[in-house]
Amino acid sequence: MRALDSAYLTSSTFEGRTGPLPRVVSTYGRVPLFYFLVHFAVIHLLAVVVCYARFGQVHWMFESPSFAQFPFTPPPGWGFCLPLVYLFWAIVVCCLYPVCSWYAGIKQTRRHPWLSYL
Repeated sequence: MRALDSAYLTSSTFEGRTGPLPRVVSTYGRVPLFYFLVHFAVIHLLAVVVCYARFGQVHWMFESPSFAQFPFTPPPGWGFCLPLVYLFWAIVVCCLYPVCSWYAGIKQTRRHPWLSYL
Protein backbone atom coordinates (compact mmCIF):
# COMPACT_ATOMS: atom_id res chain seq x y z
CA MET A 1 0.00 0.00 0.00
CA ARG A 2 2.93 2.32 0.68
CA ALA A 3 4.15 2.13 -2.94
CA LEU A 4 0.69 3.03 -4.18
CA ASP A 5 0.63 6.12 -1.97
CA SER A 6 4.03 7.31 -3.20
CA ALA A 7 3.02 6.72 -6.84
CA TYR A 8 -0.11 8.80 -6.30
CA LEU A 9 1.91 11.52 -4.62
CA THR A 10 4.38 11.61 -7.51
CA SER A 11 1.66 11.74 -10.17
CA SER A 12 -0.28 14.43 -8.34
CA THR A 13 2.78 16.62 -7.72
CA PHE A 14 2.31 18.57 -10.96
CA GLU A 15 -1.47 18.32 -11.18
CA GLY A 16 -3.11 21.72 -11.42
CA ARG A 17 0.21 23.57 -11.45
CA THR A 18 1.42 25.99 -14.07
CA GLY A 19 4.87 26.77 -15.32
CA PRO A 20 7.39 25.23 -17.68
CA LEU A 21 8.27 22.07 -15.74
CA PRO A 22 4.68 20.93 -15.05
CA ARG A 23 3.78 21.68 -18.68
CA VAL A 24 6.67 19.55 -19.97
CA VAL A 25 5.94 16.68 -17.60
CA SER A 26 2.23 16.70 -18.43
CA THR A 27 3.01 16.67 -22.16
CA TYR A 28 4.91 13.41 -21.79
CA GLY A 29 2.16 12.13 -19.49
CA ARG A 30 -0.50 12.70 -22.16
CA VAL A 31 1.25 10.45 -24.69
CA PRO A 32 3.10 7.72 -22.74
CA LEU A 33 2.76 4.84 -25.20
CA PHE A 34 3.55 7.09 -28.16
CA TYR A 35 6.70 8.32 -26.38
CA PHE A 36 7.71 4.78 -25.46
CA LEU A 37 7.42 3.50 -29.03
CA VAL A 38 9.09 6.50 -30.65
CA HIS A 39 11.96 6.66 -28.16
CA PHE A 40 12.66 2.97 -28.73
CA ALA A 41 12.98 3.56 -32.47
CA VAL A 42 15.13 6.69 -32.00
CA ILE A 43 17.48 5.01 -29.52
CA HIS A 44 17.98 2.00 -31.80
CA LEU A 45 18.61 4.27 -34.78
CA LEU A 46 21.08 6.24 -32.66
CA ALA A 47 22.85 3.01 -31.70
CA VAL A 48 23.27 2.08 -35.36
CA VAL A 49 24.62 5.56 -36.18
CA VAL A 50 27.06 5.42 -33.26
CA CYS A 51 28.20 1.94 -34.26
CA TYR A 52 28.87 3.14 -37.79
CA ALA A 53 30.68 6.26 -36.55
CA ARG A 54 32.90 4.26 -34.16
CA PHE A 55 33.59 1.15 -36.22
CA GLY A 56 32.75 1.98 -39.84
CA GLN A 57 30.42 -1.01 -40.04
CA VAL A 58 27.03 -1.89 -38.61
CA HIS A 59 26.79 -5.59 -39.34
CA TRP A 60 27.22 -6.25 -35.60
CA MET A 61 23.84 -4.63 -34.99
CA PHE A 62 22.00 -7.03 -37.30
CA GLU A 63 23.61 -10.42 -36.84
CA SER A 64 23.57 -13.02 -34.16
CA PRO A 65 25.82 -16.00 -34.83
CA SER A 66 24.53 -17.90 -31.81
CA PHE A 67 21.60 -17.79 -29.44
CA ALA A 68 23.97 -16.85 -26.61
CA GLN A 69 24.78 -13.60 -28.43
CA PHE A 70 21.17 -12.73 -29.31
CA PRO A 71 19.95 -10.07 -30.30
CA PHE A 72 23.27 -8.78 -31.61
CA THR A 73 26.97 -9.39 -31.35
CA PRO A 74 28.68 -6.44 -29.67
CA PRO A 75 31.90 -5.35 -31.37
CA PRO A 76 35.09 -5.17 -29.32
CA GLY A 77 35.03 -2.04 -27.16
CA TRP A 78 31.28 -1.59 -27.43
CA GLY A 79 29.63 0.34 -24.64
CA PHE A 80 29.87 3.65 -22.87
CA CYS A 81 30.29 4.89 -19.32
CA LEU A 82 27.08 5.54 -17.40
CA PRO A 83 27.30 9.37 -17.42
CA LEU A 84 27.53 9.31 -21.22
CA VAL A 85 24.54 6.98 -21.43
CA TYR A 86 22.56 9.40 -19.25
CA LEU A 87 23.63 12.26 -21.53
CA PHE A 88 22.35 10.40 -24.60
CA TRP A 89 19.13 9.63 -22.73
CA ALA A 90 18.61 13.29 -21.81
CA ILE A 91 19.25 14.36 -25.39
CA VAL A 92 16.71 11.86 -26.71
CA VAL A 93 14.10 12.96 -24.16
CA CYS A 94 14.63 16.63 -25.03
CA CYS A 95 14.56 15.97 -28.78
CA LEU A 96 11.31 14.03 -28.50
CA TYR A 97 9.49 16.81 -26.64
CA PRO A 98 8.34 18.65 -29.82
CA VAL A 99 7.14 15.37 -31.34
CA CYS A 100 5.23 14.44 -28.17
CA SER A 101 3.77 17.94 -27.95
CA TRP A 102 2.61 17.72 -31.56
CA TYR A 103 1.00 14.34 -30.98
CA ALA A 104 -0.64 15.50 -27.74
CA GLY A 105 -2.24 18.30 -29.78
CA ILE A 106 -3.53 15.79 -32.30
CA LYS A 107 -4.99 13.63 -29.52
CA GLN A 108 -6.69 16.66 -28.02
CA THR A 109 -8.29 17.89 -31.25
CA ARG A 110 -9.30 14.58 -32.83
CA ARG A 111 -11.63 12.05 -31.27
CA HIS A 112 -10.67 8.80 -32.98
CA PRO A 113 -11.03 5.86 -30.58
CA TRP A 114 -7.63 4.39 -31.46
CA LEU A 115 -5.88 7.63 -30.47
CA SER A 116 -6.73 6.97 -26.82
CA TYR A 117 -4.44 3.92 -26.90
CA LEU A 118 -1.47 5.57 -28.57
